[in-house]
Amino acid sequence: MNINRQWLLSKRPEGMVTRENFEYAETPIPEAGAGEVLVRNLFLSFDPTQRGWMVDRPSYLPPVAIGAPMRAGSVGQVMASQHSDFEVGDIVQTTGGWQDFVVAAPGQGPMGLTKLPAGVPPEMMLSVLGITGLTAYFGLLDLGMPKPGETVLISGAAGATGSVAGQIAKIKGCRVVGIAGGPEKCAWLKEEAGFDAVIDYKAGDVDGQIKASCPDKFDVFFDNVGGDILEAALNHMNLKARIVLCGGISGYNATEPAPGPANLMNLITLRARMEGFIVLDYMPRAGEAIEQLLAWIQAGDLKFQVDLQEGFDQIPETLQRLFTGQNLGKQLLKIADPI
Repeated sequence: MNINRQWLLSKRPEGMVTRENFEYAETPIPEAGAGEVLVRNLFLSFDPTQRGWMVDRPSYLPPVAIGAPMRAGSVGQVMASQHSDFEVGDIVQTTGGWQDFVVAAPGQGPMGLTKLPAGVPPEMMLSVLGITGLTAYFGLLDLGMPKPGETVLISGAAGATGSVAGQIAKIKGCRVVGIAGGPEKCAWLKEEAGFDAVIDYKAGDVDGQIKASCPDKFDVFFDNVGGDILEAALNHMNLKARIVLCGGISGYNATEPAPGPANLMNLITLRARMEGFIVLDYMPRAGEAIEQLLAWIQAGDLKFQVDLQEGFDQIPETLQRLFTGQNLGKQLLKIADPI
């Protein structure tokens, strides 16, 4: 391969993101400078937050520029190195973007550049041990602070983050109720992930289903969805409940701002706390989370799913799967095998 294939952001989306928002390009393979390495991407990560990166507004990261490769986490192989800590052939994690090759260095970009731990496959590193797993770990434990015997409600529960957050709550001795869409996702949460109860939002009356599934109300709500589901949940809080705002996928492709919950005053009445967070703030503690998550996996206490697509030409459609409910578990795409 003597070219660098790329998918560039060509125009900002209005409503649902589509293939038309991206442009295919071929450019020369970049060269690594002093202290840098050249990485060939093997796997790409897809996350709902990428939709927010396409919007031209201030956020925790600058928006992807028009004409630039779409930002994405990746696992790849070092092809050339001018950094003493990395050798040709090393398998690494970085922010590789939608392209075959990227120049990376430790401390640069949202993910920097790190070697994969021995024995950890790329699919695991980009899912349960990656950003989504870290998000579940720190969001639930640091903000949700679940206690044994409490009830934890999870929206987007069949997703890569929600499914891990729910299982951590089970490990911590909580009763866990998940909200997901469709019989297949709900069955996996009950039968494989061990949730105590599951709500299918596609069946309607989410408010009534939460009431029935949480007869003693909830103490922690880990929210990945926002919108109507957040509003319904706020009707069923216990005193001193904690609401963890992780994401709002229900509104990421909206063309108009969604109205806020009409029942926020419940937070005052019940002395509850609602707080948002960004996992990048916790990256200095990533090693702590990875060690514990891996221990739970090895003990059989934590299960995860990967939805693996293949082919460079399928990259735009793979992002869209997140917003149409097609994916089950962490969405990844394989570009190539290591050499």
